This record gives sequence, structure tokens and C-alpha cells, in this order.
Amino acid sequence: MAKQDPYAALRIKEFNIFLFVRFLLVFGWSMQFIVIEWQVYSITKDPLSLGIIGLMEIIPAFSMALFAGHIVDQREKRNLLAICIAAFSLISLGLFLLTTDSVLQTWSTNSILYCIYGLVFFGGFLRSFFGPTIFSLVALLVPKKIYHNAATWSTSTWKTAAVSGALFGGIFIGKIGVDKTLWLVFILVFLAFIFTFLIKKKPILNTKIGEPMKESLKAGVQFVFNNKAILGVLTLDMIAVLFGGTVAILSVFAQDVLKVGPEGFGILNASISMGSIVTMFLTTYIPINKNTGKKMLASVFIFGLSIIAFGLSSIFWISVLALFISGAADGISMVIRQTILQLKTPDDMRGRVSSVNSMFVGSSNELGAFESGLAAKLIGPVAAVVFGGTMTLITVVTIGAINPTLRELDLTAEIEENEKEG
Repeated sequence: MAKQDPYAALRIKEFNIFLFVRFLLVFGWSMQFIVIEWQVYSITKDPLSLGIIGLMEIIPAFSMALFAGHIVDQREKRNLLAICIAAFSLISLGLFLLTTDSVLQTWSTNSILYCIYGLVFFGGFLRSFFGPTIFSLVALLVPKKIYHNAATWSTSTWKTAAVSGALFGGIFIGKIGVDKTLWLVFILVFLAFIFTFLIKKKPILNTKIGEPMKESLKAGVQFVFNNKAILGVLTLDMIAVLFGGTVAILSVFAQDVLKVGPEGFGILNASISMGSIVTMFLTTYIPINKNTGKKMLASVFIFGLSIIAFGLSSIFWISVLALFISGAADGISMVIRQTILQLKTPDDMRGRVSSVNSMFVGSSNELGAFESGLAAKLIGPVAAVVFGGTMTLITVVTIGAINPTLRELDLTAEIEENEKEG
């Protein structure tokens, strides 16, 4: 195979614009998540309230996922992304208004909390469209021979924005306050909306425009469940994220366990994504095509071990290191998952397959947030995190044993074939 060009996708102008738009969105979204988690726990002091935030997002995201995939496959992708961004800006504006002094002084705590939950619910509805739209658009911006490279850069950009947003979100809470930070989020999202129109409209590759929704959704689900590699990697990530996620209760650790304040809270969040960034940039130089399945299983196993280490730690720098390692391991698994999906998904089914992916992995983030919040309330935050990491280890061993297709997965031949076709 010819030497890999680590910057192949970055040589395409529209792909760079797309990366910039995605960076603005995720940077703003990450800051918004940090601020809302901090604000909700500050006014309630109840870890279950953090879990409810996840529950409010998962209900619409999960229930609308397949419908959203059908719509995405039937519509032009650039304009659909612009509509989603415009609607997201309204959520940011609403959250800003809910955290202003005038509202905090005149509204009851429950009224503010319920309105926040309502906006989060609307955000979950939007997220069911965001994932399939972005996944489908990437494949329209680059040639097939560099799908794997584009997937790496797209995921790396997402993680870079996430680490920056998490870090600055924590800093801005202490420096300029919650409301001004959310106003900044609104500005960033509006900028993303403007830059989206620098990307040209793309053709609709689905040859079955107007296909009955029932048949369309059935085809998408059957494709995923008939492909053992895709099904295996989605199942592994879903269960690992469901039980191994700690982000939802990091504010509990920052305020009550480690006692490090908003700046430390931002660092804890940022350390996860920083680990992911390091490994994802490395994968642009060191391909993951050989022994792909074994690398996936190993990375998730290391993720579980690091989550347990974080739960047991009472020293800030050790906690940061454990979260950094968890992010590094998670970064590898994310690149592998996105590469498998891009390579093995037909162009006319990208929206629906991405929607199934969001049901497996994306929604498990929010369900995992609810599980973490509930477990933290019932057995305490430390025990909840250790339990989640242990369940992740059990999951890796089980799936590795019962799914030989995933365990023996190797993408070398497939990537070479795509490069020849390109």
C-alpha cells in the first residue's frame, strides 16, 4: 500500500470549512454542557438532577433517531445542517436568558429548572438530526479513497473542540459568569450558521426519493443488524459508554470529592478530550487498519481500567491523569468506529445507518448520564464510577468472546481497495 498522506482530507477547501463549522458548534456545545451541568447542580445540590438532564435529551434523541435518518437520506445536506444550527442557536439564547440575574431573582428554582430541562429536550430532538446530517455530509465533501482520513480529522476536530469548550467553559464560569458564557455560546453558534453557507449544496445520492418511511427505516435497521462488524462495534461502544461514562457527575467530584472549584471542573472535563485528541492525531500517521478489532477491544478495556482508577482517586492530578488515559483509549475506539461506518455504509443509507449509530452510542451518553446520576444518588459517586468501570471490563471480555467477526476484524484490504478505486 502506498504511503499514507496524513493531510489528504485537509487539502480540500470545503472540508476545511466543514471542520471549522464543526469546531465552532462543538466548542459552543461543550461550553454550554459544562455551564448547564454546573448551574443545575449549584442550584439543586442533587446528583439526580444531573441524570435528569441526560434523560431529557435521550428521550427525543432516541425516539426520533430513525425518523431523522430517513429525512436526512431524502434531503439536501448543507441546508439541513444550516436549519439545525439555526434551531440550536435558539436553545443557546434561551439558556442565556434563564441564567440572567433578572430571571434568577424573580423565578423560582423549579421554574428555572423545568425550563432548562425543556430546552435540553428540544436539543435532544435536534441532535437526532445533527449526527446523520454531519456523517452524510462528510462523505459528500471528500473522495471515497480518503474516507478513513476524513473520518479521523473530523473526529479529531470534534474532540479538539470538546476539550477546548470544556476547559474554557470551566474558566469562564469563574471569570465572566454563567450568563455571559452562554451568550458567548450563542455568538459562536451564529458564526457557524454563517460559515455553513460557504459550503455548496450537495446532490442527494438516495435513488429511492419518496420511498415509504416504513420500508426506508426497515432497510436501514436490517443493514446494521446484518453486518456483524458494525453491530459488534456499536454494541461494544454503547455498553461501555452507558456504564463507563463519568462526565455527567464530574461536577459532583469537582465540588464534593476533589473540591477543586469551577477551574478544576473544567480541567477534569478537558483532560478526557485531551487524551482523545492526542491519540486521534497520532492515528493520522499510524493507521489503525491492521488488527482493527483487537485494537478496538484493547482500547475499551483500557478505558474501563482508567475509569476505575479515577473513581478510586482522591488526588487531583491522579484523577486528571486517569481521565486523560480514558480519553486516549476512547479516542482510538471512536476513530475505529467512524472508519468502519464510513467504509462499510452505502452512500444512499448514510443517514439511516448514522441514526442507528446514534441510537446505540449517542443516546447511551444521555442514558449513561441518567444511570450515573441515579447510581451516585443511591450508592455515592465513587462507588457509582467504580461500578461503571467494572461493567465496562466485563462487557469487553464478553463481546470479545462471543463476536469473532469483530475480534478478527482487519480493514487493510478494504482501505487498499478504496485507494485503488479513488
